Amino acid sequence: MSVDFDAYSACMLCPRRCGVNRSVRAGACGQTAELRIARSALHYWEEPPISGFSDPPAGSGAIFFSGCNLRCVFCQNHEISDGGFGLGVSTERLAACMLELQAQGALNINLVTPTHYAPHAVRAVQLAREAGLELPIVANTSGYELPEVVAQLAGVVDVWLTDYKYASSALARELSGAADYPQVAHAALAQMLANVRAAGGAAHRADGTMLRGIVVRHLVLPGHALDSCAVLDRVWELAGNEVDLSVMNQYTPNERMRAAGGPLAGAVSEEEYDLVLTHADDLGFENLWWQQGGTVDESYVPPFDATGVRGPEL
Repeated sequence: MSVDFDAYSACMLCPRRCGVNRSVRAGACGQTAELRIARSALHYWEEPPISGFSDPPAGSGAIFFSGCNLRCVFCQNHEISDGGFGLGVSTERLAACMLELQAQGALNINLVTPTHYAPHAVRAVQLAREAGLELPIVANTSGYELPEVVAQLAGVVDVWLTDYKYASSALARELSGAADYPQVAHAALAQMLANVRAAGGAAHRADGTMLRGIVVRHLVLPGHALDSCAVLDRVWELAGNEVDLSVMNQYTPNERMRAAGGPLAGAVSEEEYDLVLTHADDLGFENLWWQQGGTVDESYVPPFDATGVRGPEL
């Protein structure tokens, strides 16, 4: 696909459609047109089709981009989503990071929250491919994406690792400041599905790791299990078993949530999680991933310390 760096001059890359000239100031994502990343390293805590089935897993080559177009009150990545952490790098350096992760044995290149930097990401993948990158590209997203941007990434992204957070507009407004999240995420998932179908459908290596396809993630929130079930209904109606479903119980209250009190100040109960998993099973999801008990005490968030960011360019 062609690369349009002019997209930053009146930015419409995300559903916020802020129209900001990001060459001058930050947009709704909190970022200017300067490419910034916070970490580039092997990541072992994605779903097995992404991080691997071996023990220990081979790892996904995760590159974490600074900024986010959502403002989830319970965010665990706040240092980079709205805290501003990240180092400025060139497109050529981003491409070099991809090749370095391939050399380290990564199963894929996992671009975490990349679409507000879509022009940079596309060009970096092109450069890396020209220099020998052979791994599938994963787009790891909140699900709050414009379908037209998803469509434009069809020739670059092989795997979509996407959230589907809410079925309720009221809950989406309260917790992420995006009342349109359910409609936007549904349309985005439909486009992801169309992309994968057009490329020939889901594909896997012999070991089960994903070369092309979709993993839909849903984080069960304490006190909101019924909305979780409604999310699963929507995913099933749209995609059925054309997608993998990952139902997560790793919600951990951050300082803000602990101070606020209420259901989100605690963890998801076993009863709530079992309710959602049972509903997924009743719907008929076959490729279903879940988490064992005690995940609240286990960190799935890597240190954002600029690991792997600095280095030579292509």
